[in-house]
Amino acid sequence: MGKFTHRVLLYYKYVPIEDPETFAAEHLAFCRELGLKGRILVGEEGINGTCSGTIEQTQKYMDAMHADKRFSDLVFKVDETEGHAFRKMHVRARKEIVNLSLEEDIDPNELTGEYLEPAEFLEAMQDENTVVLDARNDYEYDLGHFRGAIRPEVETFRDLPDWVQENREMFEGKRILAYCTGGIRCEKFTGWLKREGFEDVGHLHGGIVTYGKDPVAKGQLWDGQCYVFDERIAVPVNQVEHVVVGRDHFDGTPCERYVNCANPECNKKILSSEENELIHRRSCSDECREHPRNRYFLETGMTEEEWRQKVDELTASKN
Repeated sequence: MGKFTHRVLLYYKYVPIEDPETFAAEHLAFCRELGLKGRILVGEEGINGTCSGTIEQTQKYMDAMHADKRFSDLVFKVDETEGHAFRKMHVRARKEIVNLSLEEDIDPNELTGEYLEPAEFLEAMQDENTVVLDARNDYEYDLGHFRGAIRPEVETFRDLPDWVQENREMFEGKRILAYCTGGIRCEKFTGWLKREGFEDVGHLHGGIVTYGKDPVAKGQLWDGQCYVFDERIAVPVNQVEHVVVGRDHFDGTPCERYVNCANPECNKKILSSEENELIHRRSCSDECREHPRNRYFLETGMTEEEWRQKVDELTASKN
């Protein structure tokens, strides 16, 4: 196992769960007893979670879940790490475990797209009559994506159906391949696509994280890194070559480092080098930089005088 002492588990399952509120409270107590940290959503339609713990803790968790007949075939995507990927443990009941906000919801157990294993997805992507659609948010795409994939102009998953309807001509008569981080979004989204009349629809089984570890696909045709919703922020995918596609928000140079805008009323995710974060006070715009609630100095502990000195030193070092 080398230097890795912890593991990150990513998983989901669409399965009926009665009384999600009670389940969530009991599950939170169980996770805390084990010493896990992470975020888990529970709803009547199933469970969606990612958590971290030591190898022993995560193994006990997986064993316990598999002992429950509802989750006996639950697939865990496992990454080894040097420590926890979360700071706290949260388990919350929600109406949806992935929010698509449809008037009439989709049950992926009844309607979803064709499951494509990584090697099948790799081959299918290269067909000229295929369009590859990223089912994630725009900031996830900007860090990394499949080569030639369509980037929907959406900030949240629930905006995706409207965007597809507005751009329907891009997909008419084509085979549509969708992908997301672990597969959960695509299970519901491709079901919606089929209900809307798109006939030839498939999705990457197990998502990007599975694709990157597949011994056949080896993450090929993926550029950049995969955004993950924990403190790691990004994980590698392509085992053959690494192409940086992220661009610094401020100067457009290659970048794979995400920060959040220091204006709490904005909080936009922006790609930025450490130098540009300093120079621009981690603010995505002049308006955010001068905002009265900007938290850059509060979070860094610097005074404005210290900040100006650091910027002057940085500028001088480049001259």
